[in-house]
Parts: sequence; C-alpha cells; structure tokens
Amino acid sequence: MIKFIVGLQWGDEGKGKVVDYLSSLSDIVVRYQGGGNAGHTVVKGTRKFVLHLVPSGILHRGVKCVIGNGVVFDPAQFIKEVKGLKSQGIKMDHNINISGQAHLVMPYHKVIDQLSERQLGKHKIGTTGLGIGPCYSDKYARTGIRVSDLFNKPLFRERLRENLNPKNKLFRTLKIKPLSLDKIYSEYLIYAKFISPFVTDTRRLLVDAVKANKNILIEGAQGTMLDIDFGTYPYVTSSNSSLAGVSSGTGIPLVNKRIETIGILKAYTTRVGEGPFPAENTGALGEVLRTLGGEFGATTGRPRRCGWLDLVVARPAVEL
Repeated sequence: MIKFIVGLQWGDEGKGKVVDYLSSLSDIVVRYQGGGNAGHTVVKGTRKFVLHLVPSGILHRGVKCVIGNGVVFDPAQFIKEVKGLKSQGIKMDHNINISGQAHLVMPYHKVIDQLSERQLGKHKIGTTGLGIGPCYSDKYARTGIRVSDLFNKPLFRERLRENLNPKNKLFRTLKIKPLSLDKIYSEYLIYAKFISPFVTDTRRLLVDAVKANKNILIEGAQGTMLDIDFGTYPYVTSSNSSLAGVSSGTGIPLVNKRIETIGILKAYTTRVGEGPFPAENTGALGEVLRTLGGEFGATTGRPRRCGWLDLVVARPAVEL
C-alpha cells in the first residue's frame, strides 16, 4: 500500500504530526520534492523536533527513510540536522537513503535567491532564501550538479567551475564578492564523505519495495496551493507539491497502483510569505489565531498570516 500525505492549503497544516503517527505503520517514509525550505514540526513528550530534509519517519525505529530524486539537497543543512537529531537521542542506524540523482543546493544558489527577492521589491515571492528556486532553475536548465557528481572529483570540479564562472560574473557586475571555487570544492568533498553511506539508487529501492508490497508513506512539503503548476502562481514554491510530482520525484510508477491520498486541512487558513490570501484576517482575530496556534514558520520563524477557513481554495486542492 502506498499512502500520500499532502497539505490542502499553503502548507503548515500539521502534516508532520500525521506523518509521524502513520510512520509507525509504515516500512518506508519518502520525501519527494522541495528542500530545506520545508519544516515539519513533531512533538514527542517534552521534546520538539523540527525536520527539514530528513523525513519525519526518522523518529521511529525500523522505518527506512528516503530522500527522493525530486528533492533539492543541501548537504550542509542535512549534516546539521542529522547531528541535531543524534544529540536528541535519535538513532540513525543508516536508515536514511539519499538519491544520487537529487540535485545539490550550492552556496551561489542562496546568494541568487536572496538577490532576486531584493530585486523584486514589492513583488517579491517571500522565499526562505535557502536557494531552492535557483537550484531547481539549474536543474531544468540542465546545468545542475547532482549528489552522485560529488563522488567523481574531476567531474564535480569541472561542473562546479562551469556553474560558478557565470554566477561570479553576475556577482562582480552587482559589486558582490565572488565565491571561491577552491573553497566550495573543498567544503563539498567533506560533505561527500559524511553523506556517502546514505547515498543509493532510491528509485530501485522504492520500485522493489512496491513489488514486495511494502507499506510506503510519501510526505509532501509545503501545500497544494504552493504547487508550481496549480498553486497561486507566481507566489508558489519551485516544485510540484501536489500529487502531480510524486512519480517524477520518486521513480515510483503510479500507473495501475493503488495510492491512498490523505489531504490535511487546518480548521483555519495560514500562509507564510507573499501572495493572495482572500480569507486573511489582519485584525485582532488573526492575531489570536497566530498566538493560540503557535503560527510561526518552522524554517524561518516568520509569523504566519492567519485567516478564515477558505473552502474555495480547498475544493480544487481536493480535486487535485
């Protein structure tokens, strides 16, 4: 059985809680899109876990966690997250699997992300500034660097050089200090050593699991209304955060496969960042919702915009 958990609003619907609950009934938990811009908050007893790249299933022993090819992967953020989980007593036991085909978020992606937001001014998207959009841009421009490239040093250095030269040219034009190829190269080789035990062919792993009738839980990041195709464009994320992206982000063939989709809807509506929000309440009630609901971004800490439950938004999300 394949279960897919998706938010039906603009994210922050409580998907992490549901994924955590269903993980105990699953063999494998998969992230299929987005990157470190996602934040799933899970509370266990007195401990609070905020997960960004690592699937929520990591909190359950014996559950295999997969970071699929559709995720844009920031190794520095991943390492920080793994070390943080270990410090809280979570045992990894090599139960995390990272797709070698996932694209790498690089330092220049973050610089470009933050520059773009400043340039857009009042029309800014409200991104996390973590380089997610520019990384996806390079992926679709076919210039991106993938996780597997880290393990071929000459190839990695050459692709890094090819990417960094035009970016540094842009930075110089904008009077921003260019980035050092040697520094990035050295840093990412250190990251490669740390993540190498986790990197595998996740498509094969998942296809074999489907054939073996394993229980697979797929968790989406963000929400349906942030989907790059079906969301409130252009105020959206840079990937398909609805069911539309599951197959391309994992390699699981969904044709003629039974997939149970569970949509999560909050009793009121929130969104982080810019964009249309017809049901927003900017008065005292909106502030009450924010305070009682603890409505602050798990990744950025930004206060979420709050408002009434919007079923006009929910209907197309359910249909998708």
